[in-house]
Amino acid sequence: MQGIIVESISNLYKIAVEKPTKQMYEATARGKFKKEEISPVVGDKVEIDIVDEDKKIAVIDEIKPREVYVKRPKLANITQIVFVVSSKDPKPDLLMLDKQLAFVEFLGVKALIVLNKTDLDKDKQFKNIKAVYEKVGYKVIETEAKSQKGVEDLKKALKNNINAFSGNSGVGKSTLINAIFNTDVTQEGEISKKNKRGKNTTTAIKLYEIDDNTFIADTPGFSTFDISEIESKDLDKYFKEFEENIENCEFVGCTHIKEENCGIKEAIKKGIITEERYTRFCKIYEELKEKESRKKW
Repeated sequence: MQGIIVESISNLYKIAVEKPTKQMYEATARGKFKKEEISPVVGDKVEIDIVDEDKKIAVIDEIKPREVYVKRPKLANITQIVFVVSSKDPKPDLLMLDKQLAFVEFLGVKALIVLNKTDLDKDKQFKNIKAVYEKVGYKVIETEAKSQKGVEDLKKALKNNINAFSGNSGVGKSTLINAIFNTDVTQEGEISKKNKRGKNTTTAIKLYEIDDNTFIADTPGFSTFDISEIESKDLDKYFKEFEENIENCEFVGCTHIKEENCGIKEAIKKGIITEERYTRFCKIYEELKEKESRKKW
């Protein structure tokens, strides 16, 4: 019998099985996985053996090959990452967003940007953010989670995907997930009025089924995932709008930072690439270079 791991607590796994009928089993993993140094994770497609049908107890016998694997937090086979950015309180962290978008391109999964709390942004600065990322080629949805504005558009964009939600504390991830289900399925992180910093109260990775073949994961710690799997020399491949301009660089292996006759710098002059995205590219590049130099020592 095949299923998908929807929750992991210590060494116990909840497995959602679709066929022959929709059922939920609680399972442990066979000892062979420990010997092979493999641990089942949320999102894994697995083969299970039934131990007790009445009590819905099973054992995981096989982990199917993973199409995608994220190391922190441990999550497999996601097909889309939903980046929730707050328009106000806390202010948009676009450096974090660009890091995450680069990682999505590296993983080879889809990206969806959600600009939440648009009602708080009286100057409508979020419109500029939306224009920049739509020009790059990303889908951007505006939402006001508490009033449900944009929630239906978001639901449509989630269909037929295993979606992971990402974003800094306080941006409204949990509120959005609750709005999608129209119920309190996650513990909501609240913004402290004193210091405007988020209090993240979500603690366990769990997949929630919205619809057939459609899941969402509320993933603590996902906003701080490590992108150091990307090598600095390859970072330009993961900035979508850079791709067709790299061939105009004079030197192979151009870093697009100190070199002259650089196709990326020319594209900035022509308005094809925004100065802001380029500046953040440079910051991320330097961060990766610094990490690489520390590893050598």
